[in-house]
Amino acid sequence: MAVYTDISETDLRAFLTQYAVGDLTSYKGIAEGVENSNFLLHTTSEPLILTLYEKRVDAGDLPFFLGLMQHLAQRGLSCPLPLPRQDGRLTGELSGRPAALISFLEGMWLRKPEAQHCEQVGRALAQMHLAAADFPLRRENALSLGGWIELWDKAGPRANQVLDGLEEEIGSELDYLAAHWPKHLPEGVIHADLFQDNVFFLGERLSGLIDFYFACNDLLAYDVAICLNAWCFQPDGAFNFAKGTALLAGYQAVRPLSDAEKAALPILARGSALRFFLTRLYDWLETPEGALVVKKDPLEYLKKLRFHRSINAPSEYGLEVPA
Repeated sequence: MAVYTDISETDLRAFLTQYAVGDLTSYKGIAEGVENSNFLLHTTSEPLILTLYEKRVDAGDLPFFLGLMQHLAQRGLSCPLPLPRQDGRLTGELSGRPAALISFLEGMWLRKPEAQHCEQVGRALAQMHLAAADFPLRRENALSLGGWIELWDKAGPRANQVLDGLEEEIGSELDYLAAHWPKHLPEGVIHADLFQDNVFFLGERLSGLIDFYFACNDLLAYDVAICLNAWCFQPDGAFNFAKGTALLAGYQAVRPLSDAEKAALPILARGSALRFFLTRLYDWLETPEGALVVKKDPLEYLKKLRFHRSINAPSEYGLEVPA
């Protein structure tokens, strides 16, 4: 469920007078997503997405998120575009929340992507990295090593409630990653959350990327590792080598990885799996029973983390590495 804050038709109509979008004809809440309240609006001019930014989103980050979408769209990347109000601002307020109107992107996300789709995702991710190279704003990644340690400090003492031995295993993993995390790889703006529901397709063709509300500055290859975790595992937890090969080939067709990035991919994939394990674990422990948010199983990412620990070379992901 992703409608945390309800809106009235009267308030919505008043909000829309600040935009040149015609008259409201209908609206409904969008159930997917976990961070913000989203609504699909139909107006006399065009369909739109209305987003109300909830408490987990810092209003101070909105110029980065919305400005990034504008920047990427201006450079030819297919993504939603925030609409300016008549006073030029990109955000207003509705139901006590910061709110923005976003253009509607045609397409739907794939429940069962194949290797050909993963290849397109790799290409789109690399295109995003290149398009954002001259974006002037900066946002640090709050969910990198320091953020993982903060989450673990909160959730770690209760981890064994989820699985026996978890506290010791994850504590050791954090220590290892803190000691070995790469520091001198190419950096830039990353999406940081390019899961299947954030990539739209029209038929077999990728139509665009959405949901940039975790975007930040970090290692570009770390974003690739996030996509390996998000796109290249089967429902039973097995890594799909064909999907990994396709995603990495698609990325490198647009932005070739350096030798150092290739060598670092296994540890970046471990870190990515740990990041999503920790946020899921925290939500699993903190979300009260009966809440409207669907809790995601953290153990899915524990299995992925353990797989990445077994990797001895980046070629095991399907990456061609020069001898």
